[in-house]
Amino acid sequence: MKMTQTLERTAAAASVMPLAIDASDLRKAFGKVHAVDGVSLRVHPGEIIAFLGPNGAGKTTTIDLLLGLSEPDSGAVRVFGDPPRAAIAHGLVSAVLQTGGLLKDLSVRETVELTASLFADTRPVDEVLQRAGIAEIAGRRVGLCSGGQQQRLRFAMALLSDPGVLILDEPTTGMDVEGRRSFWRAIRADAARGRTVLFATHHLDEADEYADRIVLMNRGRIVADGTTADIKNMVSGRTLTATVTDADPASLAALPGVDSVEALGDRLSIYTRDADAVARHLLTRTDARDIEIAAQSLESVFLALISEGTAS
Repeated sequence: MKMTQTLERTAAAASVMPLAIDASDLRKAFGKVHAVDGVSLRVHPGEIIAFLGPNGAGKTTTIDLLLGLSEPDSGAVRVFGDPPRAAIAHGLVSAVLQTGGLLKDLSVRETVELTASLFADTRPVDEVLQRAGIAEIAGRRVGLCSGGQQQRLRFAMALLSDPGVLILDEPTTGMDVEGRRSFWRAIRADAARGRTVLFATHHLDEADEYADRIVLMNRGRIVADGTTADIKNMVSGRTLTATVTDADPASLAALPGVDSVEALGDRLSIYTRDADAVARHLLTRTDARDIEIAAQSLESVFLALISEGTAS
């Protein structure tokens, strides 16, 4: 396959496994706004990277730089050793965006065939339709497809050139639960073959479950980069949940080691750096029941890291 052959040729030439993405000290400003402020990112072939951050963090601008859609004010990007536009011209990079790029009067198959005609060498149309999970709707007009089906069509179009790097922007938008699971199974299978996947998402559960590595951006900078376990370990503490009817959340929030308390009816979520002490207090001083203690969730860590970055 072209993707594998390209990796092998590049590796033979360099005598080492090539970096899929090598971005160094990228900077991009729009007036006084520093959208990307010193971002460096090294991604190896076969990695699945979740690209996270709040709105305005600089994710989209960074992706534009990686795709060659925008030029950095300073810094450099290489994809398999080539500038982004050269890598795209060679079919080494594809992107799946949330909107645009579809003609609603064409059928699903016609759309993929039209896209295939733009490349000198592509995977068979039937193969990419099957891999994207839309072979059964190949004859349906695009305008009659659901949002999730249209997103799968974009995925099929991106697979045509058999790219070494696949960049996804909110890839499961509009998909139901089973559709999301099926989509990620296909992504996992591609990564096992050596394809590199970088995806931006607001679904933190997807990042937690499917990413090999998480890159978190805030205010134009990377504030965290590592495995899910690494990211969760950056914020100390535990989450204790319990059903309590005779305790004031405000009084619990004043306990030593408690960072915050959230109440939903009688069910309390207590974020604390000393879960054992809080549990003892609840068991001896209140009518607490159904007590559970868990490590920080990716969502709570995400919010804590973003809060720290905003406060700095």
